[in-house]
Amino acid sequence: MALIDEIKRRRTFAIISHPDAGKTTLTEKLLLFGGAIHVAGAVKSNKIKKTATSDWMEIEKQRGISVATSVMGFDYEGYKINILDTPGHQDFAEDTFRTLTAVDSVIIVVDIAKGVETQTRKLMEVCRMRNTPVIIFVNKTDRNGKNPFDLLDELEDELKINVRPLSWPINQGQDFKGVYNIYKQKLDLYRPSKQVVTESLEFEDITSPDLEQHIGENDAMQLREDMELINGVYDAFDVDAYLSGRLAPVFFGSALNNFGVKELLDCFVEIAPCPRPIVSEEREVKPEESAFTGFIFKIHANMDPNHRSCIAFCKICSGKFERNVNYKHIRHNKQMKFSSPTAFMAQRKETVDEAFAGDIIGLPDSGGTFKIGDTLTAGEQLHFKGLPSFSPEMFKYIENADPMKAKQLEKGVQQLMDEGVAQLFVNQFNGRKIIGTVGQLQFEVIQYRLEHEYNAMCRWEPISLFKACWIESDDNSALEMFKKRKAQYMAKDKEGRDVFLADSGYVLQMAQNDFPKIRFHFSSEF
Repeated sequence: MALIDEIKRRRTFAIISHPDAGKTTLTEKLLLFGGAIHVAGAVKSNKIKKTATSDWMEIEKQRGISVATSVMGFDYEGYKINILDTPGHQDFAEDTFRTLTAVDSVIIVVDIAKGVETQTRKLMEVCRMRNTPVIIFVNKTDRNGKNPFDLLDELEDELKINVRPLSWPINQGQDFKGVYNIYKQKLDLYRPSKQVVTESLEFEDITSPDLEQHIGENDAMQLREDMELINGVYDAFDVDAYLSGRLAPVFFGSALNNFGVKELLDCFVEIAPCPRPIVSEEREVKPEESAFTGFIFKIHANMDPNHRSCIAFCKICSGKFERNVNYKHIRHNKQMKFSSPTAFMAQRKETVDEAFAGDIIGLPDSGGTFKIGDTLTAGEQLHFKGLPSFSPEMFKYIENADPMKAKQLEKGVQQLMDEGVAQLFVNQFNGRKIIGTVGQLQFEVIQYRLEHEYNAMCRWEPISLFKACWIESDDNSALEMFKKRKAQYMAKDKEGRDVFLADSGYVLQMAQNDFPKIRFHFSSEF
């Protein structure tokens, strides 16, 4: 197959939502349709032995939440689909923000009872910044929730995007009968089943009296009224408006009961964008260019705890990647070749010989060769725009709880910090290590993973800090003066850059006023 055809059949997207809206369950059902798995797993797995494919980390199985982005690829009706299932919990938002730089479109999952929640709003802002096309899946329609029209208004107000329903629920809760697929003009009748697809009927004309036979007189009348209102209020669906990020198609269904998911998938593969051009600092890189380019957007330590290996996730931006071919690592300015690049199904990996623009591959990284944001090319000097690390909001000293395991702790902290889920600062005054995160839950995850993956014990000690700021100045003497005056608040980050640890907003403001020649940065990209 020609390069251009391979690229055109790629669909790389992320599934995002607030925690508990059903994102991982939806991922499972999409994998089921793709034939990638044969039995869908459960996220809340107390009694059910099969856990969700994308929640493969031990802590995810125990907590019933996703704490890291999973990558899964499969073929469906001639298309190659790459799904990235992201954590919904706000403590892991940075992982999700980075993931959004590696996808061409997004599916947002919204709970019909809860509507738009805080995290959904934040993630939508990131999509808006990048004009990423968005499809909305309203989940749990087999439970009682908001009136669908009220929900559509809420989606428009809260997410600041125009919407257009492409399927419509027939009742909800216990009276839920199914959905009318507006896009394909089909009637999909609901039979609750977690593993089997429900029957669907061609139904172009909903004024036909046959409708009553399937869903009853009252629901048939209601559906006709709703459809009249939809066609009167909402503009016809426009693919270009969707692709430019101005319009979000809306589907209704129940991921848990496997309902409305196939309709979503069928429409998605038809309308979603294939890989799009990506802007580097030097120029715009088009996917159909023959030369390979890609960037690292995520690093995961210990995907296989037996081998203590790190895997760098590389999004291919253009051309074709081949195994055992030399590529240039731009930051190190050296040639590298990879003998075992992998394709993913969450934790399961298989070696690939080639991959194309839009694909996500794993590159083994045992020696800490990669960091997030690194660019790989066939030789051209390119830099893809960096993926920022934001200033952490919570800080704790990390101390070794088992002196016999100092080496394991050192290695564990090093590898987990390379993932970018948290940041390490070394206080220059007392030499103590400080971990900074955006949420409390990350401390628990780090402690759990150090113990279970590295056999190292740590304990946290409190420290009162307000903000970590990266500092720089064109005037060396001013910088030295600042570092002397603020010696007990100075630290170095993992890259050896100067960081000022302000213990209150007032201290930070005074420092900014007293040292006008110093620039303070609140994200690591500057």
